[in-house]
Amino acid sequence: MRYNLRHLRVFLTVSETGSVTRAAEISRVSQPAVTQAISRLEGTLGVALFNRLPHGSFLTPAGEIFHRRVQRAFLLLDRVLTEIAPRLQLTLTGSQIDALIAVSDVENFTLAARRLGLAQPTVHRAITQLEQEAQRKLFERTAQGTIATRLGHSLAQAGRLALAELSQAEAELAELHARAAGKIVIGAMPLSRSHILPAAIVKFQQERPAQTILITEGPYAELLSGLRRGDIDFLIGALRHPAPIDDIEQRALLQDTAVMVGRPDHPIFRVPSPALSELAHYPWIVSAPGTPIRNHFDQLFSDQGVTPRQLVESGSLILMREILSQTDYLGFASGGQVRAEIARGLLRPVDFDLSATRRPIGLTTRMGWLPTPAQRLLIEIIEGVA
Repeated sequence: MRYNLRHLRVFLTVSETGSVTRAAEISRVSQPAVTQAISRLEGTLGVALFNRLPHGSFLTPAGEIFHRRVQRAFLLLDRVLTEIAPRLQLTLTGSQIDALIAVSDVENFTLAARRLGLAQPTVHRAITQLEQEAQRKLFERTAQGTIATRLGHSLAQAGRLALAELSQAEAELAELHARAAGKIVIGAMPLSRSHILPAAIVKFQQERPAQTILITEGPYAELLSGLRRGDIDFLIGALRHPAPIDDIEQRALLQDTAVMVGRPDHPIFRVPSPALSELAHYPWIVSAPGTPIRNHFDQLFSDQGVTPRQLVESGSLILMREILSQTDYLGFASGGQVRAEIARGLLRPVDFDLSATRRPIGLTTRMGWLPTPAQRLLIEIIEGVA
């Protein structure tokens, strides 16, 4: 849903003054313009934002929800707009934000226009007007593409998060009227996909059967980027220490320990408590370099000056299980990730002390993130499952 930023600012002013007349004076527009801005917002949202009384205009419950989210959106935007050019707080439009974000993402006007479903000159004009109003360049035109400057990147990031706040508002307003809206987007790392999330989602859907949940998978760096951009609501999986960047919050839910596994009739099980040198004779399937579980694997063997014979690198539990079932490969994985396979007798743990690999599993969110009631409920269920 696209919003007129001037209408949103007028809405905030009416909310804070309780007066259309006073809001018109502060916003330097006519009273009919203020009334029209509020009416259009209410029509777009399908809710009444104010109770109109003889002594003023006061927020309805829906208005309170929307006010909180719009305030948060402009706090994000205005912090950057003030640094670039304070006058942008009055002139910036939603179309300019859309164009800025799209060009920043794809670094090309034609591709940005295609993403937005607009003509290329329209996108180019939006960026040109924005730079003229800012009286500075927000993009550098290079042979490699149209690259956002530091301030351009900062404004695009603020715009993404501001739009995410408005999407959260829509979800909360829908919930207020007993409707489901939007998606809860979870960035899921391997352990959570096989152990925590399935049980949590089943329980959540019993309470919120109409709510859509989207599970996003990928390397940690990609998931973290999606979280910080506002595309993902929260991550669940192995926590990083120290945190890779200071605009996220991490909260531990449980501790997990690595485990070595093989097929139930693997030759290694003929050896009681095998030494690492014996384990190194076998090929291994392990996660990709840079992941916490892989770091433990590499450290374990390097500390003993031992090199595993052969490696297959993959984060897929299905691939690991199938390779292990057909070969003499051994697997090195999160204990929680392979718990179900061990319980079903598909894999068997090797008797080897891996207590030193203990690590926290938990949630990662943006700093200051405010979940909707549905998101909060899902997190509470995840915490209970964990």
